[in-house]
Amino acid sequence: MSIVLDSKIPSGPLEQKWSKHKMDSKLINPANKRKFTVIVVGSGLAGGAAAASLAEMGYQVKCFCYQDSPRRAHSIAAQGGINASKNYQNDGDSVRRLFYDTIKGGDFRAREGNVYRLAEVSGNIIDQCVAQGVPFAREYGGLLDNRSFGGSQVSRTFYARGQTGQQLLIGCYQALEKEIHKGGVKMYPRTEMLDVVLVNGHAKGIVVRDMVTGEISSHAGDAVILATGGYGNVFFLSTNAMGCNVTGAWRAARRGAFFANPCYTQIHPTCIPVSGDYQSKLTLMSESLRNDGRIWAPKSREIAEKIRKKTLTPADVAEDDRDYFLERKYPSFGNLAPRDISSRAAKEACDDGRGVAPTGLGVYLDFRDATKRLGEATIRARYGNLFQMYDKIAGEDPYKGPMMIYPAVHYTMGGLWVDYNLMSNVPGLHVLGEANFSDHGANRLGASALMQGLADGYFVIPTTIANYLVTQKPGTFNTSMPEFKQTEAETKERVNKLLNINGKRTVDSFHRELGMTMWNKCGMARDREGLTEALEKIPQIREEFWQNVRIPGSGANVNMELEKAGRVADFLEFAEVMCYDARDREESCGGHFRSEHQFFETDPEVISGSTQAGEAKRHDEHFSHVSAWQYNGDSAPTLHKEPLVYESVKASIRSYA
Repeated sequence: MSIVLDSKIPSGPLEQKWSKHKMDSKLINPANKRKFTVIVVGSGLAGGAAAASLAEMGYQVKCFCYQDSPRRAHSIAAQGGINASKNYQNDGDSVRRLFYDTIKGGDFRAREGNVYRLAEVSGNIIDQCVAQGVPFAREYGGLLDNRSFGGSQVSRTFYARGQTGQQLLIGCYQALEKEIHKGGVKMYPRTEMLDVVLVNGHAKGIVVRDMVTGEISSHAGDAVILATGGYGNVFFLSTNAMGCNVTGAWRAARRGAFFANPCYTQIHPTCIPVSGDYQSKLTLMSESLRNDGRIWAPKSREIAEKIRKKTLTPADVAEDDRDYFLERKYPSFGNLAPRDISSRAAKEACDDGRGVAPTGLGVYLDFRDATKRLGEATIRARYGNLFQMYDKIAGEDPYKGPMMIYPAVHYTMGGLWVDYNLMSNVPGLHVLGEANFSDHGANRLGASALMQGLADGYFVIPTTIANYLVTQKPGTFNTSMPEFKQTEAETKERVNKLLNINGKRTVDSFHRELGMTMWNKCGMARDREGLTEALEKIPQIREEFWQNVRIPGSGANVNMELEKAGRVADFLEFAEVMCYDARDREESCGGHFRSEHQFFETDPEVISGSTQAGEAKRHDEHFSHVSAWQYNGDSAPTLHKEPLVYESVKASIRSYA
């Protein structure tokens, strides 16, 4: 039976929805706020900002992270910048333009209301961060500087060299530490959430494991906020930190929260290529490099083969023998075409035999022309730390020759379904940042992840969470209740089951096998046949995992293999839902590219010049909806649909030519 998903988008003109909603939202007076306890899982930009903001408003906050400090949240890995529509460059930017670029960048698969709100509060984020002392780059006169990012023809990205995420997180961390010192936030580092506790169908607590002592315990609250990041590590190799996982979101999904659009995963075009089977993760080179770097591959397979055999250097390749394929295919946007489109273009060149890496999977990102035009000192000032990182990892000096790049898994647009208040279909369970699905549709534009995380944490959830809390009597629930005891017992049983398998294969071997299956069958390109094969293969991997995984040590102390095993067990369940979603969506859109659904030379849209052959082909009449999947145990998940209604923009063929 299909369930009607109520997005709770306010009525009225798009430009007035958020203001109207704030005015209509419930309020809790300061004295009463102190009676409510809010649990926040995750302390990156979304979770840290939410915890600090809610505590400053007077709520009692418990904040959990599995790192030894909030400073180590994966938000620090964001390099290039954060978008905001302040129009400092006087190049025509506006809230409306940022909204449209984001909707279009997501291939018209995101909610209008959520995306407009994101654009609307973007300027406030910059003001907040400047007040915190975030050292954004500035022009000579002292004004904040902006750079360009993919999918936009204006400069709206604020940045701090190639360390923007880290600097924003330090500002957020300082706000969080202030509240910890005041007593409004109680911080639980090195503590991993393993389940959500429901009482009468409402999220009222979590079960956690102390990663140092191994103790499993429960915590109760009046509402739960998940800000646990994305699930990109389902592919094993990704640009994510190795600890990034789906456990928080998936445990909630097993308790009834719907998982929305899981097949929407982003492939980032500028990653250092895979160099061998021994690798455990990949490294991203910031999209900001595409401001000055030109992406190219040899025009001929013969030249590419000579480069691979190292009988020819890239410097020896004549200008007429270079294919600057993004500039050729997308002249209006060039090297700043959106990530999904740029990634497929690089794959296309390599599939044609023109890749330059030893594996054949690599193209060049070249700063030769920019260095000649601007001088090496300017390039060093803009990208010095990124060039140093490339040199250390690849062993090549990018000042002397081009970087080598290839697409890799980076960000996940899918996540738990939430309404306009950022609450899931499970009452009391709110989801922020990359852990929810709400703002990016089928493809996230660069520099929008930091924007969404801080928007959700600083400006949205502080207003919207009161709409739920006013319906609750504070302090009603505690960990002595049977629901807490039951969930805690189930968690202990699951941990003990993992420890007692005592098989012969390592956790990583299963994770790698799953990752290869997902990359080959549900990666940069998918088709129905491959997805069906994956749906047959994944249960086989999962069955062997539960019979043959080996976890040394015990659960009574630090045990990283146990931690990994729990996360991989969740990936092995979640991956199936992801493939169901990709198979059901019989279209291509954004990062979801079904090879059966693309424009061909004979299509009238290609003949008329509206698009190009090989581009993603949407089917709006059948798939202009959010796909929200309900977990059904051993049975196939149930699909629920939320229609996407566009009142302010017209869904059109997405062209960047």
